[in-house]
Amino acid sequence: MSSVSVRRVLRHGACATAAGALLAAGLGSGVAFADDAQSDQLWIQAPSEQPVTAAPDGGTAEYRSLALGLYHDNDNFTVTGGRLTVDVSGLAGVAEVAWPGTCAPDDAGTVAVCDTGDVPTGSGAQVRLEVRAAAGAAVGARGTIAYSAEATGGPDGRLVAPEGAETVVTVGSGPNLGVGALRSVSGVAPGTSLAVPFTVTNTGDETAHGFSVKMWATYGLDVATRYPQCSSTGPDDTDDEYTPMTYVTCSFDTEVAPGATVELPQPLRLAVTGHALYERFDYEVQPGGGATDLDGSDNGNSWSIRAANTADFAVGGTGVSGAAGDTVTAAFEFANHGPAWVGNVSSGDPVAVLDFALPEGTTALSVPGTCHPGPSAGHYACTLPMWAKPDLTAGFPFRLRIDRIVPDATGRVVARPEFGTSFAFDPDSGNNTAQVVVNPSA
Repeated sequence: MSSVSVRRVLRHGACATAAGALLAAGLGSGVAFADDAQSDQLWIQAPSEQPVTAAPDGGTAEYRSLALGLYHDNDNFTVTGGRLTVDVSGLAGVAEVAWPGTCAPDDAGTVAVCDTGDVPTGSGAQVRLEVRAAAGAAVGARGTIAYSAEATGGPDGRLVAPEGAETVVTVGSGPNLGVGALRSVSGVAPGTSLAVPFTVTNTGDETAHGFSVKMWATYGLDVATRYPQCSSTGPDDTDDEYTPMTYVTCSFDTEVAPGATVELPQPLRLAVTGHALYERFDYEVQPGGGATDLDGSDNGNSWSIRAANTADFAVGGTGVSGAAGDTVTAAFEFANHGPAWVGNVSSGDPVAVLDFALPEGTTALSVPGTCHPGPSAGHYACTLPMWAKPDLTAGFPFRLRIDRIVPDATGRVVARPEFGTSFAFDPDSGNNTAQVVVNPSA
């Protein structure tokens, strides 16, 4: 049986690119505040930098897509009528833009108001501009696209995005390797394998003389294909402070000419293990020979894989006795009886929160480091790390002072997700609660 200290905060960063990063966050209390429910903010989603390829002598450059969007914070409000204003006057002599049909440019063609429609709470692209280097623009030339936005909704009926959002467009030259996105899959049976359609495309204007690949597979996956050009470390090669995963690095000497698409030497397959559940495969490619990729935003991606599996979360209580004025240690325990592990590797949220109501007549003198007072007196919320392997156990010892004798004083422990009330993967919710009894009569 394995155990983990709940005092540890687990963090693991995977790719340097946003698309390939395995996100890990600090452990939270799970307590919501009333003010949060009454506020909202509109945000502009736009890259801070956008490279474009220089135009060839006597020709025109290739367009590159620039994804833009709006989103807001609070799903208690409906936000509609998003209007994104795009000012490309700062691109004069550097780059030019092709406007989509959802944007209405002014007579000069340099400022346009783009209709984004309903505004979601999650990020996403509602507008795609096409940007290319202007004829005669030299490598290294830079220009700026500026944005502003507003929408209908929120607590006051109108939301305005903060000022200062912009994208710096730079004219460059070199290889630009990219990998395709993979559609999420679910209902995958443990014990099976999946083919990964892994291709590398060069949309730059120079040949990539070889390329390197990095892969990260979460604990319920294994990289089944072994290439002689790769080395790897497994989930057992890291200690319990880090998210368990397989990490593979490869170096291939395949030339990738401008406009070409190449595959790996043999098809890449992932094994879905018996303890798989919420899995993620991240991958990233870089040009070889010390070359710098023209645009790193499309070098990596991730694949979400949901296995048809279950994990039985359980809580165990205790009984302690003492006289009035005594201090006693009352501990409850969390366990994952499997067969699956559970890891919130994308959100970084705690894998579970344990709500504990103190037994009547007691006061907590000391609590575990990941337990925090709840919204009412005598209540605590204790957070687990962002992952729990099968057979993991974690104890939560509370030092309680017995202020007055109450026979069979019963405190209640309830395991829940940080957001929501039940675990969709848990086949037995009956053992998600337990009791801590002070001075039990039996």
